[in-house]
Amino acid sequence: MPWAAACQFPRVLLFVIASQTMTDGSDSAKLLRTKRYGAFWFASLLSNIGTWMQSVAEPWLVLSIGGSPFLLGLDAFAMNAPFWILALLGGILADRRDRRLIIYFFQGIQMLCPVLIVALVAVGWIKVWMIIAVSLIVGVTDALSAPAFSSLIPSIVSKADLRPALALNSIQFNLSRVLGPAIAGLIMMKYGFLWCFGANAASYIPFFLSVYFLRPPARIPPQEGSDAQNLGSSIESIKAIISSPKTGWALLSVLCTGLFCGPVITFSPVIVKDVLHADVGQFGGALTAFGIGGMLGPLLILLTMKRFEPMKMSLTAALVYGVFIVAVAQVDALWQLASLLVGSGLLLTVANTSANTFLQSQANDQSRGQTASLFMLAMRGGLSLGNLVTGTVISLSSMRAAFLLNGVLAIGAQAIVFRRVFPKNQ
Repeated sequence: MPWAAACQFPRVLLFVIASQTMTDGSDSAKLLRTKRYGAFWFASLLSNIGTWMQSVAEPWLVLSIGGSPFLLGLDAFAMNAPFWILALLGGILADRRDRRLIIYFFQGIQMLCPVLIVALVAVGWIKVWMIIAVSLIVGVTDALSAPAFSSLIPSIVSKADLRPALALNSIQFNLSRVLGPAIAGLIMMKYGFLWCFGANAASYIPFFLSVYFLRPPARIPPQEGSDAQNLGSSIESIKAIISSPKTGWALLSVLCTGLFCGPVITFSPVIVKDVLHADVGQFGGALTAFGIGGMLGPLLILLTMKRFEPMKMSLTAALVYGVFIVAVAQVDALWQLASLLVGSGLLLTVANTSANTFLQSQANDQSRGQTASLFMLAMRGGLSLGNLVTGTVISLSSMRAAFLLNGVLAIGAQAIVFRRVFPKNQ
């Protein structure tokens, strides 16, 4: 997408939100005008723009210094794999400690990671294993702080505003997915990829300031009992969430989406570079296309949230997403990939945002962090395993075979979950 067109998306976004406000009577736009949520939203947007700028630069850096598709998948795996081990601990921390302090500490460490990569490149010491090691550090800090971040939104908005607040948060994330790669593509062609890492490091500052000014402190009152008793209570709460017929199937659907469909973004550089023989600027455009679709998904939720229940919308989108992954395996032109990525971005955000809305609506204040951690575990854990397996299949066979297999498995898995949640006789 041309840069000028990408720059018009914030204006289009606000227009659509305002239109939705007038048509359905629910003032979603008012959340952006509130001091706490509005500041948090815009600061998160800036931070995520920096993250997506690095997401364009890093895989290209890995490939440019001799990395293979397997190593590219391993790098993505290192960033997401810690969620399998640490996400539940992050959820317990989010429910028992000041969520702002958790974010400061772990995100502060994460802020230093792009600075380290810049330093290693500047002195000529950079190696692929170093990038993977830094990604592992980012994954650990993200796993421990992401549940606290996800728990902030329900703690600063009312229950009635929860669904539009989560949808708006998904919009800012995907708006950053539009702007970040577009900015990164221009910067990398003109100045080089180091500036993308530097911009990511700087983008943490406004986010930290917005979290600091959140009032009241984002935590729940301390619970009575010993640490062992509280830990046992947390474990029982996690078991209850997983074993619930409602929340358990929702988490399984999110896991399958990350496992089978998530790798399409990780391996877009392979498709663009090795299959379509395009350059880094066109890779940035492909990610921008995914972000456009991702931004349209939450807008669809805002426009239809009074007519469709979250879980049915989530499972339907996840099922169709599998079809799109099968189509990605057949692409032979950049415009085909871009078109499919627009649809994939829309379907992914509808599926995951709707599932997260449903899960948070089932949670109480004492288990909100644990619910968020399970959602993150399913989403990021599934993505980490999917990246590793997909990278291995690509190395052993081909990109087309890997995505065809992923798409077929996604369709089958989501069809089973849909049938269990919504039996034919209902």
